[in-house]
Amino acid sequence: MQCDILIIGAGPAGMAAALAAAPSGASIAIIDDNPAPGGQIWRDGPNAQVPVTARRMREQLVACTNVHIHSGARVISAPAPHTLLLEDAEHGWTIQWKTLILCTGARELLLPFPGWTLPGVTGAGGLQALIKSGLPVAGERIVVAGSGPLLLAAAASAHKAGAKVVRIAEQAGLGAVLGFAARLAASPRKALQALALIRPQYRTSSHVVAVRGQGRVGSVQMQQGGHVVEIACDRVACGFGLVPNTQLGQLLGCSLTPTGLAVDAWQATSQADIYAAGECTGVGGSERALVQGRIAGLAAVGDQADAQSLWPERSRWEAFAQQLARSFALAPQLKQLPQPDTLVCRCEDVPYASLQTCAGWTDAKLHARCGMGACQGRVCGTALQFLQGWEPPVPRNPLAPARIGTLAALYEKGE
Repeated sequence: MQCDILIIGAGPAGMAAALAAAPSGASIAIIDDNPAPGGQIWRDGPNAQVPVTARRMREQLVACTNVHIHSGARVISAPAPHTLLLEDAEHGWTIQWKTLILCTGARELLLPFPGWTLPGVTGAGGLQALIKSGLPVAGERIVVAGSGPLLLAAAASAHKAGAKVVRIAEQAGLGAVLGFAARLAASPRKALQALALIRPQYRTSSHVVAVRGQGRVGSVQMQQGGHVVEIACDRVACGFGLVPNTQLGQLLGCSLTPTGLAVDAWQATSQADIYAAGECTGVGGSERALVQGRIAGLAAVGDQADAQSLWPERSRWEAFAQQLARSFALAPQLKQLPQPDTLVCRCEDVPYASLQTCAGWTDAKLHARCGMGACQGRVCGTALQFLQGWEPPVPRNPLAPARIGTLAALYEKGE
């Protein structure tokens, strides 16, 4: 396949980029690993209520004859310049592009603690995705813990699905949370959303210590201020914010900043003909992703005047993202969560004690097989970056496990 503009990711940023670029007449392809456009934030499913904005954007994309969406597909590797190897449930293929827009989003930061591998423990966003996909939670007692606004959204989803949310534990202090809430006054719609999600079970300066249970979650121990309390529950959803998915950008040689892929005023990366938008450039919410996506799409087709007109709106949401990062910065005491026998790498069953003598990530891979499993360090790598200060592994081809047939077809073509 060939296209003028290839967009990786069909979340808010990817959809916005495609719609902004479509009037130019350029041939546009969108690759996304979900069944339908929307990304994680607008994820569809039997129990999902997709927002009006997302439904409207989907309809607009379908009406664009020069935009082709490939759902349920993922990037496997970058075998040659301006070429990506893709795979879906049926086959693998290569696609050549003239301009690439990375809208690869973010994933949850999961930190290991005793009991985090028990059935019934998920990320906060993971719980929300499961509920949207049809997971029955009616009648279950659920504890939502970790950090960031996602906790409230996950708790709201669980409550709406019939669960009893017994605690929402935010690790940030009350002052930080109130400061963030005050900042929301500048965005009335955001403020109303936050007020609608607040529940009496919400606690600040509170975090998970351990999950207990015989073969499944039975209770959770929480650090609440200076005390440890134990709460009986059936499920724990714990996520410590989001981290940008930068692996594909790194593989293509794009530079990084401390918050994600580095971009300029036009959303262009350090590599020619590659743009980036949304959470992969830093975590900041759907509004920021939408305006960044529009700027990237317009810049990709040379419409710099319209792209520049969106800079003030982007600046507003960049300020929101910075306040979000400051308010929900992780407390140093969370580095004490894992015990010596706590598994850090779940793919390869590597306990925390096995990593204490390792000098860094490479040493951990060589001597403990940490990060050598199916997720290729995406979970344990980001966890160890916080716990130990280790830099995550540098992405290499292939980015994800692939069928032999996909790889064989690639080499049969001599690529």
